[in-house]
Amino acid sequence: MTACVSWRPVIRRTDSGHALVQTVLQVWHSLTNPDQLIHLLSQVITGWLGYALLAGIVFAETGLLVGLFLPGDSLLFTVGVVAGAGGLDIVQICLVLVVASILGDQSGYFLGHRAGPSIFARPDSRLFKREYITRTQEFYEKHGGKTLIYAKFVPIVRTFAPFMAGVGRMPYGRFVSFNVIGGVGWVVSMTLAGFYLGKFAFIRQHFEKVVIGIVLVSVVPVLIQILRSRAHAKQTARPAVLG
Repeated sequence: MTACVSWRPVIRRTDSGHALVQTVLQVWHSLTNPDQLIHLLSQVITGWLGYALLAGIVFAETGLLVGLFLPGDSLLFTVGVVAGAGGLDIVQICLVLVVASILGDQSGYFLGHRAGPSIFARPDSRLFKREYITRTQEFYEKHGGKTLIYAKFVPIVRTFAPFMAGVGRMPYGRFVSFNVIGGVGWVVSMTLAGFYLGKFAFIRQHFEKVVIGIVLVSVVPVLIQILRSRAHAKQTARPAVLG
């Protein structure tokens, strides 16, 4: 009887975790599927509320550490496709999302500036891993301020780069300059890519594969950095072993 009772909380936690994953996947799919996004913006959340929703997602993905699971590149590409289909005004949505991206980075910078040391001391969790910060810090130290531009095109790094700039006490004026350039370049390039490429039938017919491709291409720099870090670690470990 005791064994049966002890399993119940485990089953409930497993069910709730599975439900959370399913919800996240459904939200992700709704935001990265042109037809579903058009339905969402035309039937559920209309007018400027739709623009506010998209801006909020971009802000959270770039400025809040818990926004890691939100779509970034794929969302902008999908928004461009929807704009190309007449569902959004391309100029207005680009302006709104550029502002959201810049403000998101500002949030990350000030969060890192004020709470960086305490966050470093936090244990790993499902959404937060110190490895993410370490990886971003290595990328930041290698490329300096330009990281804020490069990072806009790299998932995970995009979220933590402004935070690390704040932790490292990067001069605010210098941060803002890189922040604006990166935000404008990222939003405009990804959105216009979807706006123009979405008009091709091949892209619309294979849209999910295209989105997966965008995500994979975005992750390539991170994978390369991980492989280089592991190779460097092995090279530095060999002399110690031989000694």
